[in-house]
Amino acid sequence: MQIEINFMKTNTAHKNKTLATLLALLFGGAGLHRFYLRGMRDSWGWLHAASVMLSLLLWAGAPERALLINMAPLVLSVLAASVETFVIGLMPDVKWDAIYNTESGIETDTGWPVPLMIVANLFYGATLLLIAIARAFDLMLTGGAYG
Repeated sequence: MQIEINFMKTNTAHKNKTLATLLALLFGGAGLHRFYLRGMRDSWGWLHAASVMLSLLLWAGAPERALLINMAPLVLSVLAASVETFVIGLMPDVKWDAIYNTESGIETDTGWPVPLMIVANLFYGATLLLIAIARAFDLMLTGGAYG
């Protein structure tokens, strides 16, 4: 009976690096990767989640304002999550296990999905950053004359 309880505890304590990278890539702006890794008490995860709500409130309050201005908290949160995706994905498996899986007894062995997600994140993050910079300069210098 004692062996089964330890086995069940082992499965629940293990944090999957591939899943954490995927959550950071797809839902990082909402902080889901932070909640997966550190639980519901993570203040940075709640800051990510608050950026979504703040952006929606800004947009609902002044829909005529430029979308980049209204969505600035969310854009910053997604850019921060893009950096976090690199940090999670590029962390060596041994270090990952030392930080997140000390009690699980299962060794992490990531294959090709994580490097592919890193490449996708590089494209996604760079594109978002260039769009944000170009739109910000358009708003500052021309008052949004180009759209």
